[in-house]
Amino acid sequence: MLKILGRKTSSNVQKVLWCCDELDIPFEREDVGGKFGKNHEPAYLALNPNGRVPTINDDGFILWESNAIVRYLSAKHGMGTLYPSELHCRADADRWMDWQQTTLRTPMRTLSRALQTPAPEPVGAAQLESAKKDAGDAWKILDAQLAKQPFVAGMNLTMADIAFCSNIHRWNQLPIERPALPNLKVWHDRLCERRGFRRHVLDVG
Repeated sequence: MLKILGRKTSSNVQKVLWCCDELDIPFEREDVGGKFGKNHEPAYLALNPNGRVPTINDDGFILWESNAIVRYLSAKHGMGTLYPSELHCRADADRWMDWQQTTLRTPMRTLSRALQTPAPEPVGAAQLESAKKDAGDAWKILDAQLAKQPFVAGMNLTMADIAFCSNIHRWNQLPIERPALPNLKVWHDRLCERRGFRRHVLDVG
């Protein structure tokens, strides 16, 4: 059985849990990281030298990096659904997953750690304003994409949408003034209709 190492409150673990829910993949999960520790112990570092979560063990195959895990599980269990079988659609989904990590993740991480964690990290006013602008600009790009279609990579939910799950949830919870992004809102409402999104993202916080 698939084993997932990582606490359920981790934004990156939530991607994997939602992916498993969508694909009806049975799994066992062990709390690792955050208040649970273990992620810097030798046994864990032997699996994931970064000391971060999640890491999966799929019958002896060890994999870390959340988007890579979502791609792998989608390809193995969701060919033609979460993992588009059509090459151009799959490349589009891949692109948006990379964009989530390279463009959106950094400002969202700064905002979340400064404004949403129980023990906020000190962030200078200039850095905070820069993160607000960068995140807002990035979400505007995705909003324009979602004006064309109901989901990030087309007409149906794919692995690309899953990559954004915790980002969009935290964005809506930030105590800041946000630009009006109507397509993003409709998309988020659509995600909230999914059992896995509610169970592993919305209800966890």
